[in-house]
Amino acid sequence: MKKIVITCKLPGGRYEELLADKNFETVVLNDEEHMNLAATLEKLSPDGLISMLSDKIGADVLAKMPDLKVVSNYAVGFNNIDVQYCHEHGITVTNTPGVLTDSTADIAILLMLMTSRRAGESEKYAREGRFKGWAPEFFLGKSLAGKKFGVLGMGRIGFATAKRARAFGLDIIYWSRRRNEAAEKELGAKYLELDEVLRECDFLSLHLPYVPELHHMIDAAKLKTMKKSAIIINTARGQLIDEAALTGALEKKEIYAAGFDVYEFEPKINEKLMTLENVALLPHIGSATEETRSEMARMVIDDCTAVLRGEKAQNIV
Repeated sequence: MKKIVITCKLPGGRYEELLADKNFETVVLNDEEHMNLAATLEKLSPDGLISMLSDKIGADVLAKMPDLKVVSNYAVGFNNIDVQYCHEHGITVTNTPGVLTDSTADIAILLMLMTSRRAGESEKYAREGRFKGWAPEFFLGKSLAGKKFGVLGMGRIGFATAKRARAFGLDIIYWSRRRNEAAEKELGAKYLELDEVLRECDFLSLHLPYVPELHHMIDAAKLKTMKKSAIIINTARGQLIDEAALTGALEKKEIYAAGFDVYEFEPKINEKLMTLENVALLPHIGSATEETRSEMARMVIDDCTAVLRGEKAQNIV
């Protein structure tokens, strides 16, 4: 019987079906086993692995699972897996593209609204019982209409976010490793070089995958080229931004505000960030809707079991 290891419990009916499926031995790791992931996987030696984005599945871990046929990553990203090792050793890698596009785009817009209208600050102010009445200059924020919304990475999520931003009256400018003619035609998006986007944008929203050549693509030097009134939103990958440099720029008001759903050293969050009022912080909930997370579970389970039955997976990396 083929053994499948899932590194933590998943939502949705498809997960419950897999647990009851007599064709596979399914092991769901507990917290202690998950904390000692490499040793646990070596001991269990699965045929299939369903991993989370936070699970580091490097060559050292993969080498300890000689029977492994497939790694199904419960995420659209896959930089937590040594894909090259997998390809070289005949291990199929799958992910969950497309399904979390809308939910992540919604979160990017939420962060834009939270930061531009100082929602976090004012909500806290109201909860603390400090609201004593309306005043003309009370919690002034930034208007959206007519401003420039810069997108870095005009793929599925970047396009969906830009489409939402356009509905708020924002003009779309973007840089991407490939031009997106559909975005240019449908949204009037204007393609610019990276440095031009940084100089011109009032809002900057990141939607790129993490690859080593994009590490700290937004660093201290790049931040200095941006408007002091600019707002930065990151729902992509924390390592795209030099978090310490951005924290310093926010602290000195060299950048107006920033919204984070991902962090450079996740789950650790820079302690200074948590003290700044011009920052909105979310705990990586971009895909966190019941519908999206259940569909992600279906995708990874279907792909994992397909490979173990000798069939082709639908979402091969």
